[in-house]
Amino acid sequence: MDKTRLVKQAETLRALHVPGAPIVLFNAWDPGSARIIAEEGFPAIATTSAGIAFSLGYPDGQVITRDEMLAAVRRITAAVDVPVTADMEAGYGASPEHVALAVRLALEAGAVGANIEDSMPVDHGHGLLDLDLAAKRVAAARAAADELGIPFVLNARTDAFFGAKDAETAFTDAVRRANAYLDAGATSAFVPFVVDAKLIARLVKAIRGPLNVLIGPGQTIAELAALGVARVSFGSTSTRAMLGFLRQAAREVHGHGTQEFARLAIPHPELNRFFAARPGR
Repeated sequence: MDKTRLVKQAETLRALHVPGAPIVLFNAWDPGSARIIAEEGFPAIATTSAGIAFSLGYPDGQVITRDEMLAAVRRITAAVDVPVTADMEAGYGASPEHVALAVRLALEAGAVGANIEDSMPVDHGHGLLDLDLAAKRVAAARAAADELGIPFVLNARTDAFFGAKDAETAFTDAVRRANAYLDAGATSAFVPFVVDAKLIARLVKAIRGPLNVLIGPGQTIAELAALGVARVSFGSTSTRAMLGFLRQAAREVHGHGTQEFARLAIPHPELNRFFAARPGR
């Protein structure tokens, strides 16, 4: 573990969380996607747990093992020079000790930040954890990073809006949970599954720290920035778009025998040159 490098990257990542000028994370699922995203000027890389799972043939929802996830994270951090924040799902166990271990292992894999969810998979759905336990999990994650002397960027996610039937009830719970996690040591609060601009603006005002949202259909970065958001994630959209393109191409070849899809292909020599130029250390 190169502690000096990790500290510098963690400080860089933390400083990018600016309300109104959010860090934009176009999530990667493997080293190749991470390299291409970084090359396009993104100052940090976030992994997508769903995308990594899909790329390995698993469904989303913490079905992939912790070791398989960490192996993917390690390959991604080795491929880029920019800070990497890893989606560690629900910490691969319910206890604070499980989450603390997940953070330590993510750091050992080269990540300087992580998402930790407050719900556990229930038949690939979500079951919210008791708030007291969820806050203790965040505190354990912070303590684990602090023990290593690294200002780890802990992005505490609440799934209060997942499948919510009443937006006001979900809003109240999300604010309560987000603030509890920030008090427990989270760097930022992640409240996905909210697309209503007025609700997002209210969340920004009610949550006592940087807010991360998952960009929704039809939303733009500029609109979310104007609401005061500090971090914008794309989640598995990048992976799903690539898999959608692959399916469309396969259908074209199988059904029509043509290869119009190839017009979007990056030339082989260009990719060879690109991947031959490994980032420096």
